[in-house]
Amino acid sequence: MIFKLLDKNKKNMIDKNNDLIKVICLLIHAARIDENYSEKEKKIIIDFTGLFLEKEKAQNKNIKSLSQKEIINLVEKAEEYEKNSNQILEYTQKVKKMDLNTKKLVLEFLWNIILSDDKSDIYESTLMRRICGLMYVPDKLNGEIKSSILKEKKS
Repeated sequence: MIFKLLDKNKKNMIDKNNDLIKVICLLIHAARIDENYSEKEKKIIIDFTGLFLEKEKAQNKNIKSLSQKEIINLVEKAEEYEKNSNQILEYTQKVKKMDLNTKKLVLEFLWNIILSDDKSDIYESTLMRRICGLMYVPDKLNGEIKSSILKEKKS
């Protein structure tokens, strides 16, 4: 009986990591869309992963914290996964089911990645519109998030 419970908790943890990997893949996809995946973008993704895990842990006590090394390993797994896939639909399915505050957090980090080189090209803007449509996020909210990040960068 107790072994079944332990196996169930382990499976839930693996499922949560797979969900997180898909969210990280979405960020990596955005970073790679301009064919220039920089260390600065990777650091933003690592920061997002740590913040996301802390947010999840605050809501669910079964989530364990990861060390910086474990977070980097998770991001590297996601990089490999994203390299072998080109389906953003798969990545957005998990985010689509999350609450609006989590969706905003993902969008903020997506825009931080895209604007990390201080410009946004047509491919990046199109990607963001597609992502917002797949996540059921209004264009107005997407524009507000982008504007606030641009204002932060100027100040």
